[in-house]
Amino acid sequence: MASFTNRQWFLLVSSFFIALGGFAVLPYMSVVLHQRLGLNLGIVGVVLAVASLVQFAGAIVGAAVAERIGLQRTMVLALVIRTAGFAGFVVGLRWPVAAVAALVLTSCGAALYLPANKAYLLLGVEEDRRPLLVSAGNSAINGGIALGPVAAAPFVLDDSAALLATVAALFAVVTIGHALLPAERGAERPAGRPDRVLAGIPLLPFAITALTLYLHMFFYNYLAVYAVPRVSTVFYAIALMLHSLGLVVLQPLLAGRIGRLPYSRAMLIGFAAMATGTAALALGGAAAILAGALAICLGEVVLFLKNDLESLARSGRSSAVVFGQQRLAAGIGAFASGIIGGLGYGAFDGAGNAHLFWLAVATQCVLLPPLLFIVLRRRENSEESHGSG
Repeated sequence: MASFTNRQWFLLVSSFFIALGGFAVLPYMSVVLHQRLGLNLGIVGVVLAVASLVQFAGAIVGAAVAERIGLQRTMVLALVIRTAGFAGFVVGLRWPVAAVAALVLTSCGAALYLPANKAYLLLGVEEDRRPLLVSAGNSAINGGIALGPVAAAPFVLDDSAALLATVAALFAVVTIGHALLPAERGAERPAGRPDRVLAGIPLLPFAITALTLYLHMFFYNYLAVYAVPRVSTVFYAIALMLHSLGLVVLQPLLAGRIGRLPYSRAMLIGFAAMATGTAALALGGAAAILAGALAICLGEVVLFLKNDLESLARSGRSSAVVFGQQRLAAGIGAFASGIIGGLGYGAFDGAGNAHLFWLAVATQCVLLPPLLFIVLRRRENSEESHGSG
């Protein structure tokens, strides 16, 4: 890391503070929308699904914008939008429609920002240094994710307006810093046509990324409504913090090994750990929730990094487009998780069996990856046979 440039360090530090501010608010949205604003869980699930779809799948639009106006300008535009979104949450505390609109607005900003940020971070980086730099970027984000919920826990329900105003101010400062970054030179601009950002998608990592986020978002969206009645808000925040700190510490340490792992073995390790973690959540106690969060962390350490590296290796497109395509896959998975999770958790919880929801998720972690792999392998074999014919 001593070889990182000042520009790279600025992006890493900014990523930390962006995640810190965002995750001081966003992990509590299911609780705020359901308990404070009175929306039922079915509607909450739809709202979270739409926001997730916009945040992740909208990144393909972010990739196109980055190819058209440049990486640095795209990041500034994205941060202006996110700043406005977090400021809008203040109004949303009294008006549910404004809260939903603010959530979608912040999701739009995230969709624009991530592909441009990751591509800007990799400018001029040799391929053998990509795992370290990608994992460092992920760790910076996860560091903010780890601390955000803990920092916000005492204020999120009792002093929400001050918290949201502080987050909006933080984003405004980060926006000014990005405006002072140098725009990339013409030779560094992502190559490609903005109207064809969907071309050249590597199918297997795209599909595995969608599945990874589908399973992850059950944990992200519904652990709050499951855990808060069983443990304190502070303990829930600590569990999220340790989950994220695990990603911060382990991913850079294991980046080289994960980069060398065969993709099939990485899938086996990652989804097995996620299955173990979600099954542990079903036990419902404080120790089980903490152990489950840490096991899920181990799976995501492998899958989040390996999916990106595999996509970069298999694609001939610019890194901005590759990351945009990966975010599109994540959005598809997150949208499906929001819809199914809201209905599923509501049904299990209404029957007094919320713990069975997590066993259902664990079962999916076991069954869906090999099923998806078999379907994709058959499709590849079918295309090869048609091509040879």
